[in-house]
Amino acid sequence: MNILVCVKQVPDTTEIKINPETNTLIRDGVPSIVNPFDGYALEAAARIKDADPDTKIVVVSMGPEQAKSALKECLAIAADKAYLVTDRAFGGSDTLATSYILCNAVKKLEELEGPFDAIFCGKQAIDGDTAQVGPEMAEHMGLPQVTYGLEAVVDGGILKVTKEMEDGKSVIGVKMPCVVTFTKPAWDPRYPTIKRKMAANRAEIPNITAAELTTIDLAQAGLKGSPTKVKKTFVPQKKTGGVKIQEETNEDSAKKLFATLSAASII
Repeated sequence: MNILVCVKQVPDTTEIKINPETNTLIRDGVPSIVNPFDGYALEAAARIKDADPDTKIVVVSMGPEQAKSALKECLAIAADKAYLVTDRAFGGSDTLATSYILCNAVKKLEELEGPFDAIFCGKQAIDGDTAQVGPEMAEHMGLPQVTYGLEAVVDGGILKVTKEMEDGKSVIGVKMPCVVTFTKPAWDPRYPTIKRKMAANRAEIPNITAAELTTIDLAQAGLKGSPTKVKKTFVPQKKTGGVKIQEETNEDSAKKLFATLSAASII
């Protein structure tokens, strides 16, 4: 079993910084983490490897050089190999351009690591919340897909995915190769061991640039290949006001609250 897990490094802050000229995120100096939903996808792959130790897990991310810290975190947890897709030509890509670039990167990775039986992604990134890249990759590559996965098990040439539904769960069998996007399951992802963490810190993560993607059309990458146009971005201002009640006792606070609401004709 050969599994590719797509991960994204996302800002770990509510104070998102935006470049006013390009309307894209400014990542320099902003604390970042592995997108939590991608962590669930990695854990789903790790559980398959628990059942079949011959399984190989490759992780890939598209982004600037600093995204290697997220890839090293994945290596520390469960991944066997990691690659960074990075090039200035890819900067400012929206979901359509990102999925297109990643699909071309998959072709390159399969030359290096062999064909992938499954591609796992988080259902969405917490910085954009579009939930589009995984399904778009499946469409680009003509692969069957299952979204909102909770866990997956291999049964011969079929991947059985437990899928979250509005009224519960459903188990869907999908032929491999396939694409699965994962949401939050009932369990938490595993923690890295000290041994794996030390090995991950020493790991050299190769870069894959536009020059190595021989099948890519750069007109479909970066800002040029992004049909999404952001007209305006802003950080909402924190609301002020309200009434703070802090009397000496709870009883006095309750009386003050009642008097305040009564004076405002709320009760």
